[in-house]
Amino acid sequence: MAKKINKIAVLTSGGDAPGMNAAIRAVVRSCSYYNLGCVGVYRGYQGLIEKDFEDLTARSVRNIINKGGTFLKSSRSEEFKTKEGRKKAYKNLSDAGIDALVVIGGDGTFTGGLYFSGEFNFPIVGIPATIDNDINGTDYTLGYDTALNTVVEAIDKIRDTASSHNRLFLIEVMGRDAGDIALNSGIGAGAEEVLLPEEDGGIQRMMESLEKSKKSGKTSSIIVVAEGEKSGKNIFQLAEVISESHKEYDIRVSVLGHIQRGGSPSCFDRVLASKLGVGAVEALTDGKTNIMVGVDHKKVVHVPLETALKEDREFDQELRRVANITSV
Repeated sequence: MAKKINKIAVLTSGGDAPGMNAAIRAVVRSCSYYNLGCVGVYRGYQGLIEKDFEDLTARSVRNIINKGGTFLKSSRSEEFKTKEGRKKAYKNLSDAGIDALVVIGGDGTFTGGLYFSGEFNFPIVGIPATIDNDINGTDYTLGYDTALNTVVEAIDKIRDTASSHNRLFLIEVMGRDAGDIALNSGIGAGAEEVLLPEEDGGIQRMMESLEKSKKSGKTSSIIVVAEGEKSGKNIFQLAEVISESHKEYDIRVSVLGHIQRGGSPSCFDRVLASKLGVGAVEALTDGKTNIMVGVDHKKVVHVPLETALKEDREFDQELRRVANITSV
């Protein structure tokens, strides 16, 4: 029989993502709605170890739904990776009368939660929050939509300059192992080519694409490059490769970097965060543990953390086909 849940803690861990504050808000207010205690943990798993706790009420989270980042702060804790560190965290939770934990983050966050839950039989539910959209079992992760719109807006502005000066811009976007941002922003912003971590042979196709562009009379081009693409070259080296055979272009490089993480979350991310925050609390009160709450065709679903952490995400070949067709 599952232990009755009376008090839930919530933390954010790993890289920040727009929508984290909205998810915290939804967790806290769900606890209030169901007459449960709620505790905010500052600085992720490190805060568990150092007992950096604060009781939260519905009023504690007012006016944060529109804020980027996370007011609970985030960090990566080396100490939590040790059994001794996790023992400290468990003792602090027990001493505070906390019965369950909601963790908001990506694969590293979920991995830590899975270890912790397995060692101490402690109820944990994860909310996927990463701009890379690289978690299995959910259509979207928190922050992805906002980051995507930030990238498209930036590329639109860069295109104005590219068109005015007959320039080729290589634009690097985030996506170490997943090309969702690159592929979708490339289509949305009308890029001539997209280089992705999921594919080999990106340079050859890029060069072929530039040749076609030259023959069709294009005087400027945008190439979107995911930071984890597989050519083995950084974006500045890619620019050198192009310049050797395409003297007609004035080549520029733009690395968007952490601008993609910031900013006010989109309406989509705020609604998604609210659905997942409520779903996380209700899953815990229903006796669920070691799961992630995600969305599948607009419905909240429960996904085992082990499944969420699998690395064999299916690449969207149809979207790649659309990108190839629309870039002619």
